Amino acid sequence: MSKKKLLSSASEDYLVAIYRLRAVDEGVTTTRLAEAMHVSAASATNMIKKLAALKLVRHSPYYGVQLTPAGEKFALEILRHHRLVELFLHEALGVPWDEVHEEAHKLEHVLSDSLEDHIANFLGHPTEDPHGDPIPTKAGVLDETFHTSLADVAIGQSAVIRRVTDQDPEHLRHLANLGLVPNARVQVLEREPFGGPLRVRVEQGKEHSLALGLASQLWVRIAPAGTRKYGVKSKKTEQL
Repeated sequence: MSKKKLLSSASEDYLVAIYRLRAVDEGVTTTRLAEAMHVSAASATNMIKKLAALKLVRHSPYYGVQLTPAGEKFALEILRHHRLVELFLHEALGVPWDEVHEEAHKLEHVLSDSLEDHIANFLGHPTEDPHGDPIPTKAGVLDETFHTSLADVAIGQSAVIRRVTDQDPEHLRHLANLGLVPNARVQVLEREPFGGPLRVRVEQGKEHSLALGLASQLWVRIAPAGTRKYGVKSKKTEQL
């Protein structure tokens, strides 16, 4: 029996969680993993032992939990399923971007390789989901292009939103209402001191106040120097 058939949905969720957490630290502590999975440290420890027995993770007191090459392969496969399903639900069925995450989580574990291929072909082999998150390739390659947080953009600077990592449905609905979605252009007008909100202008010319915590979940590509003000278009702007 293959390891894939031995994995439960919970096991796959743990592998994906470890993959995501390691973006901050290469070694993920049991405590951080338990918090991410909303379980007790004892439950997380038991799962780590099971995954280690399958040689999908390595665990040590000094380096925390690390994915093995086989564990990373499984994590990227589930991540590909999830993001492809999100995009299919959004583009083909019109499911709002604030609802696709939970629905995709239910389907990602049961998606067959054949159906995955059909969805990818139908969508034209996309590279990003509705939130701008990169979709791993069939071969397990993930393009983790570095972007700047909107919270760190200088006053007066313009940028293009490339990715929204906040998964809270209410936050996503709020951002959509403000026009702060992937590929939208935004300019930082003002930043309140002591961690206060940002004042931003979206491409339609509307101005909004945005909490710093929410702004930190918006990842952007800085616009070229010649495109800071709205109403000024250039060839560089068109290429963003």
